[in-house]
Amino acid sequence: MNIVHGHAEHGPSEHRATVTGQAWFESVLPATDGTTIATVTFAPGARTYWHSHEHGQILQVVSGRGLVCSEGGRPEVIQAGDSIWVPPGERHWHGAAHDALMTHTAISLGTTLWAEEVTSADYPAPVPE
Repeated sequence: MNIVHGHAEHGPSEHRATVTGQAWFESVLPATDGTTIATVTFAPGARTYWHSHEHGQILQVVSGRGLVCSEGGRPEVIQAGDSIWVPPGERHWHGAAHDALMTHTAISLGTTLWAEEVTSADYPAPVPE
């Protein structure tokens, strides 16, 4: 058994190359057997860069409203209570809506491959209905 005590850290310092805008990361479980769990709060308009996960990712929205988008798709609105499964290798991004905070727990399976920043053309404002 391994007990991990969480702590919050300010996103832009450590995660500058993976998030546009301001986000706060709380490590729930650091990399353990290829699984990483973190609770992330995104300020309005903040979002991850494009990325994919070796064995997929589960997102559980805890509060607020945000967006998630897979490459080639259109951004989908997500909100408190939603759970999202991102299959292995699928390029995607996620973050807060333009006008709202959003907190989710991210369960990342295997290695995360980070790519380029999400452009304003890929991130709609305001949130699509």
